[in-house]
Amino acid sequence: MEEEFDWVRMSDWSQAEVAWYVMEPFDGGVPGLVRRIRRILDVSQRGLAAILEVSQSVVARWETGRTSPRVSVLQHLLGLAGLKASVREGETGEEMEPMRDDGARDRAGRRYPAHVDLTVKGWWLPRGAESTADFLLWRRISRQRHNPAVRFHTSRRLRWIDRLLHGQPVDHPADPQLVAEAVHLDEVREARRRRILEESPWFRPPTGWLTA
Repeated sequence: MEEEFDWVRMSDWSQAEVAWYVMEPFDGGVPGLVRRIRRILDVSQRGLAAILEVSQSVVARWETGRTSPRVSVLQHLLGLAGLKASVREGETGEEMEPMRDDGARDRAGRRYPAHVDLTVKGWWLPRGAESTADFLLWRRISRQRHNPAVRFHTSRRLRWIDRLLHGQPVDHPADPQLVAEAVHLDEVREARRRRILEESPWFRPPTGWLTA
């Protein structure tokens, strides 16, 4: 298929850009990727521009490196060509996936900071409720509402120590995973208290002590 050149729109290009675009080989990068996609789709610059509903000069500027398509446009281009982009760790070559979109959010509906590690400490309580008579009531309400208490370190040093001991999580967990962790903590606490009763049969705890 014969290449189409819009010499009028290319009039403000430098001589080096024109020579590179018309004659020189491409060494990859985004310009080469756009040309590869055009080759797979078997379309001219004007044809690709029509598909994307942009002008032909926009595609030409992508292919000369004067500008680059937005990430969303690049993803669309890859999809049109049946391609999929991947990001790999430089040393190991391991594929790195984006952080999950359904990651846990705080009580205000905001995402937790991407650089912190989340830890479940039980069920959520209002500030100061730990030392009041409503402690068990609030914990029961939070458990019914599936509202776990989530904590994270803002100190870089504390995060470093924690990761040294437990490793760095790949991603933030989703809300159902945090709820499951809080339920697991309840089960661990109940098992520990049952063990206390078995080892100390004389101990007579108050009603509801096992599940409190």
